[in-house]
Amino acid sequence: MQVAHGGSTVTGVSTPPPARDRILETASRLFYAEGIHAVGVDRIVTEAGVTRATFYRHFPGKEELIRSYLVGRDAALREGAAKVLASGATGAEGVLLVVERLGAKMRREGFRGCPFINAAAEYPDPAHPVSVAIAAHRAWLLGLFTELLRGGGWPDPRATAEHLVLLRDGAMVGAALGDPVAVARRLTAAVAGVLSAAGRT
Repeated sequence: MQVAHGGSTVTGVSTPPPARDRILETASRLFYAEGIHAVGVDRIVTEAGVTRATFYRHFPGKEELIRSYLVGRDAALREGAAKVLASGATGAEGVLLVVERLGAKMRREGFRGCPFINAAAEYPDPAHPVSVAIAAHRAWLLGLFTELLRGGGWPDPRATAEHLVLLRDGAMVGAALGDPVAVARRLTAAVAGVLSAAGRT
């Protein structure tokens, strides 16, 4: 019998994922759950089951691992947004589909807010590579809302998109600190209100 695991297929034997994948998966889990500065390289290599030499063969240092963690989170969110865009939904419909996906994330067990907002709290220097990765993600998010609104013929899509990003940011923090089900519901209502006030529903 062939068993596929971690990108490898071995007859009758399950093989672990490649070392780099194990390191990144472990770091991503720990960084999100406990914070970036709170988790050291020793903890990561121990839980990933690799040596420090293996770690540094794949990542020059912790900063590169952090950047890779954020790039991975960004890629996953872009993949989800691509499904909304591929559906052809634009305007209010497209925006509300994105908000629905955000609400689903908030309701998941272990939700601790937006990984980019969390990381920004630990890296205040805007010139730091981690901050640059955060800024790139936020620019993409603003662009996503703007594109959806422009596709629906929205007046001043950029200004409305900026309001939506503010609502999203507040909801991500609020859901991490309070009742995520209630926050997700209120986010949907607030977004609908902004869209209505902007002149299109």
